[in-house]
Amino acid sequence: QVQLVESGGGLVQAGGSLRLSCAASGRTFSRYPMGWFRQAPGKEREFVTAISWSGDSTDYADSVKGRFTISRDGAKNTVYLRMNSLKPEDTAVYYCAAGRSRATLSRSGYDYWGQGTQVTVSS
Repeated sequence: QVQLVESGGGLVQAGGSLRLSCAASGRTFSRYPMGWFRQAPGKEREFVTAISWSGDSTDYADSVKGRFTISRDGAKNTVYLRMNSLKPEDTAVYYCAAGRSRATLSRSGYDYWGQGTQVTVSS
């Protein structure tokens, strides 16, 4: 069982930056691929980015490539999402998710989810 708690959301102007954090419980954090997803009002939840359990592979949605960076710190059981050059269309609730133990990097198959953190980008 993995419990995830996101933080770091807020209101920012277009062009600004935010860093989201996702703290994970459990001793086996390093075995899980981790992902970030987002859901805007009236839209389905969409994949944003993911990082492999080893930390050596990442994947990004085209809409955020070059602007967002995912990273993980095993010592802190935390995964981060650095968001630069934010746009109004990035406004959404951002969710952290953990995949299955030692699974390959994927945009689906995430079993554990955080409660989400709101990111609002004003124009």
